[in-house]
Amino acid sequence: MKAVIFAGGLGTRFSEKTQYMPKPMIEIGGKPILWHIMKIYSSYGINEFIICCGYKGYVIKEYFMNYFLHNTDVTVDLSNNSVQLLENHSENWKVTMVDTGLNTMTAGRLKRIQKYIENEQFCLTYGDGVADLNIQDTIKAHNESGKALSMTVYKPAGRFGSVHIDPKTNTVLSFEEKPDGEGNWINAGFFVCEPSIFNYLPENADPIMFEREPLQNIAAKGDMHAYKHTGFWKPMDMLKDNMDLEKMWSENNAPWKIW
Repeated sequence: MKAVIFAGGLGTRFSEKTQYMPKPMIEIGGKPILWHIMKIYSSYGINEFIICCGYKGYVIKEYFMNYFLHNTDVTVDLSNNSVQLLENHSENWKVTMVDTGLNTMTAGRLKRIQKYIENEQFCLTYGDGVADLNIQDTIKAHNESGKALSMTVYKPAGRFGSVHIDPKTNTVLSFEEKPDGEGNWINAGFFVCEPSIFNYLPENADPIMFEREPLQNIAAKGDMHAYKHTGFWKPMDMLKDNMDLEKMWSENNAPWKIW
């Protein structure tokens, strides 16, 4: 089974770092967040990846082309131009990196890698979020649902305290600090997909967001299953998120580190 990872966006909220690298290559604990996401899948036996590259995709290609140099101690003998790897920190991964365009939207990126799926069930996620998600459970629940697509959903805590007020007297009835999101489950960005979802993508899908018409149409057909995740999930939307994740990692308190 393959895992497809969106990794081509501009990451404009990280302009300090993304002028040099794509957002999925921003590091946590000295490793790109993309590596962390792949380790999550690998922990559940999924070791074949298709990475949808775009903005500065050559950085991702260079990282995996020179994976041993990035992750292993080496001795370089300049007298004979030889390289000796002193330790082996390899992964049992097969990584296909596809240039899906600079300004292509997510539906277009997915459409462009269709030929690499080979009519198989596959996982799909974004290159900027981590979770302590049990991938095998999501696949099992998806298979039991019989749907074309399963979406992991998450109910985030509220950002602010909630004040409940009597509308007639304006009396404060109760106050709850950072409650759950009032029953609103959101897309957590981890999917299990049947190849039939490509039927919802037009030939020229480049300007289309996968999260809009395609997902809306799949839901309208009653062909989408929700997998409710109540554990840890955190997207890396801005610099503070990166700092939070870095702090968790450095303090050995990273819930997504399940390997």
